[in-house]
Amino acid sequence: MLSIGLTGGIGSGKSTIARVFEILGVPVYYADKRARWLMENNPDLRESLIKHFGVATYQEESLNRKHLANLVFNNPDNLKLLNSIVHPFSIRDSKEWMKAQQTDYAIKEAALIYESGTQADFDLIIGVFAPKPLRIKRTMQRDKITREQVIERMDNQLDPDIARKLCNIVIDNDEAKLITPKLVALHNQIIQKAQKT
Repeated sequence: MLSIGLTGGIGSGKSTIARVFEILGVPVYYADKRARWLMENNPDLRESLIKHFGVATYQEESLNRKHLANLVFNNPDNLKLLNSIVHPFSIRDSKEWMKAQQTDYAIKEAALIYESGTQADFDLIIGVFAPKPLRIKRTMQRDKITREQVIERMDNQLDPDIARKLCNIVIDNDEAKLITPKLVALHNQIIQKAQKT
């Protein structure tokens, strides 16, 4: 079985593309969604977050995302600390999930594959890219945040020009042309590659 990384900056549309692969029958591990679940449900992770970010990190037993966002998104040191706490739990969880899959290939959808240093875990990495104005518009609409907040988050991610050179496969998700036919063709190519290995 091949292990595939699917990455892209905020607003690139990688989650939408991941859902197309799911429709094609490919198991997908959504790193951000699963990390949030671990932050809610893993007692060791909860304890570590409270230790570093205070008791207000949880409100009535639930993760206080607003409190955490206020602490990390305009503070690079706090963001680095948060990632250093959450990533080991998330990476371990995703590796266990990947080992349990029984298909030709499975995908881990994650924004920070290169930033977390986990690129060697994958047989192939697919990068999803979109023009900056479109990414800003998508993220503002999805997260109900300001343009400035989106740009702050973008600034904490790997430069798209660097990421584009690092990825094995590049998908331009600019809404200029239909993306599904390209994804179906890519799906078939990966299956052929998996069956040869």
